This record gives sequence, C-alpha cells and structure tokens, in this order.
Amino acid sequence: MQTDSADVDLVGDEVVVNLARAGLFAALTGAFAYVSFPNPLSAAGLPVTLQVLGVFLAGIFLGPLWGGFSMVLYILTGAAGTPVFEGGGAGIGVLVGPTGGYIWAFPVAAALIGLVVHGGLTLRAPGETGLLALLVGMGLGVGVIYAAGVAGLMIVLGLGPAAAFTAGAAPFVPAELFKIAAAIGLVRSDAVVAR
Repeated sequence: MQTDSADVDLVGDEVVVNLARAGLFAALTGAFAYVSFPNPLSAAGLPVTLQVLGVFLAGIFLGPLWGGFSMVLYILTGAAGTPVFEGGGAGIGVLVGPTGGYIWAFPVAAALIGLVVHGGLTLRAPGETGLLALLVGMGLGVGVIYAAGVAGLMIVLGLGPAAAFTAGAAPFVPAELFKIAAAIGLVRSDAVVAR
C-alpha cells in the first residue's frame, strides 16, 4: 500500500512563514540584549539594553498574535539556557531576578503594540500606520513593561513603589524615547523601500 503525501499540508505556508518570522524577532531581541551599558541614574544598578526595541519591532512587524508569540519564544529560549538575556544571561534565575518583571511583560507588550498599530488582529503594512498609532502603541508597551518591571523590583528587592519606580523606570525614559524614535525610523524606512 502506497500513501500519496503530495496533497497533504501538515502546516500551511503562512504558518511556516510566521513561525520563521517569530523566531527571527526572538533572535533579534536576544541579540539586542547584548547591547547593554550601565545606567548611572538607576539606583538598582539596572542596565540599559536594546531588548525593548526588539519588543517594539515584533509588535509592529508581526502584529499582536505573532509578535506576542515571538516574545514567548524568546522567554522560553532563555529559560531553557540559551544566553539571550541581558549580557548573555540565561535560565530561570534571570526570570525571577531583578529584571524578570520586565522580561515577563514582553509578550503582553508586543501583543498590545501590534493590536494598536494594526488596529486589531488583521495585519496591515506597518508603513501605512500613522505616527500617532505608532507612538500610542509603543507608549502603552513601555507602560506595560515598566509596570511589570517596577512590580518585580518591589517583590525581588523589597523596594517600595516610589523607590522601585525611581530605580527601575524613571532613569530609563530617555533611552526608551531613543528606542521609540529608532523603531519609527525603521518603520518609515521600510515604507520608503517598499514604494
């Protein structure tokens, strides 16, 4: 008995492409984690990294579902021991350490950014998105990441709300504004190239 498998699609082409793209953005976020430098304004000694730029780009280019999934993939990869967290960190210890709260928020932030930028679950070309939608989406994403990060600092380091905000959010605002500008520049350059 012979089985003809030529007509059987185990996984559709679109799913394969989206899985590959999600893996690419997870890897990009991991690469961005290596771009790290100390923030002298952070009392908790937390560094500035480009990871959040990866979250922005995942939400913008992949949309809410696949952007969020790419960040889940990023977390799972790091939890499994691949050195994709800040400074080459890996493992569960990072996820329950001082920076863990930020990382846990990445999937939610990417999904929220994608939802705002694309105006729902249906993807559209990011270059067609208005500046206001990009700014609102990324602003909400930063809010989610820093709310979770500050909560994590309160739990892990035993800081009060004001001290955690002062140590883990306020000193990073200039860096986040730079990342937002970089993401907008990338989206706009993609729109120019696509024309």
